[in-house]
Amino acid sequence: MIKRNITASLLEALTESPVVLLHGARQTGKSTLTMYIAGEEKPARYITLDDATVLAAARSDPEGFINGLEGHVVLDEIQRVPDLFLPIKAEVDRTREPGRFLLTGSANVLLLPSLSESLAGRMEILTLWPFSQGEIEGRTERFVDIVFEDKPPDLPATGEDASSLYHRILKGGYPEALDRKSARRRAAWFGAYITTVLQREVLDIVPIEGLMQIPRLLALLAARSGTLLNSSEISRSSGIPFSTLRRYMALLETTFLIQTVPAWSGNLSKRLVKSPKLVLGDAGMVSHLTGLTEERVAADQHLLGPVLESFVAMELRKQITWAERLVNLFHFRTQTGQEIDLLLEDTRGRLVGIEVKSAAGVGSSDFKGLNVLAEARPDQFHRGIVLYMGSEPVNFAPNMHALPIGTLWQW
Repeated sequence: MIKRNITASLLEALTESPVVLLHGARQTGKSTLTMYIAGEEKPARYITLDDATVLAAARSDPEGFINGLEGHVVLDEIQRVPDLFLPIKAEVDRTREPGRFLLTGSANVLLLPSLSESLAGRMEILTLWPFSQGEIEGRTERFVDIVFEDKPPDLPATGEDASSLYHRILKGGYPEALDRKSARRRAAWFGAYITTVLQREVLDIVPIEGLMQIPRLLALLAARSGTLLNSSEISRSSGIPFSTLRRYMALLETTFLIQTVPAWSGNLSKRLVKSPKLVLGDAGMVSHLTGLTEERVAADQHLLGPVLESFVAMELRKQITWAERLVNLFHFRTQTGQEIDLLLEDTRGRLVGIEVKSAAGVGSSDFKGLNVLAEARPDQFHRGIVLYMGSEPVNFAPNMHALPIGTLWQW
């Protein structure tokens, strides 16, 4: 089993919270990780609601099902029986024991308020994403922590050529997709995966009509990955009514297929009204949906731009789940159009801006947006970074750096 970097955080949560939920997209390794935890680290009875008999019992009598469980229990794919949440609440209220229930789910409970509220104050929630590049390499990345240090460690040239980077980015991080030996076989897996998620996970959450429109919508969103979310334009382009579109997109976000990166503003209230950025949860998924291949990218490197930004955004989001610092991910854009692709903010309000470039070289003009933020927020701005496709780390100023993309998993 490939070591998951979130394991230490998960074990820590089990020592303090009576209910711990590990949620994330289907096929990211939740079952594998929780079976390992239950068998090796925190012995527990493992029960999966993917088993037809278990599922029928849980649905017919949720309260009796939970009352019949003794000791520490893992309940896999809990979103299949939402009615279990209230009996779990009653059980932990009777016996508030840390680590009593370890739940997994392929739906984002934070976007299903009726479920998350039923265990408010009793449940800790962690997210398992597809493999990070560090996990694939067998290391725990510390990029998110290191960029907030006063002086990051020196980094040698990466030695990773463009072809190797293309390969990493276009494969993505889903375990089964990584095991496929060819691009053709990965494409077959992604196609089957999308069909399974839409026909199973979405319908588990809410029965909807027009399911056949969602794969086309997902492809449309993939082509806009890394751009500001403009629902009105997407509605016009897809021919899907605006109200229906919002419902479909909520379902795609609930099943972790799409993600949004909120806008940063010094005025906290304005963050809620500014347009977020749209990213898909996996760069390999973006590549599949947009028909991007290593051959096409090698012929025209500019094609990599949108998928590259999604790739970096998700690598950062993965690292945030195990970073020592509490960090949030944003994007930045001024009213005059100056922007920064991604922005990290820690609990002290310090900001690290990150620009993502698909070019093999960096110039001073690539720091324009970073300089705007540094001048506007000198007390908060900590560091500006341009991640690019070259191999040499270069300092443009004491707190402005051009770094190879590979720094993300080499720090």
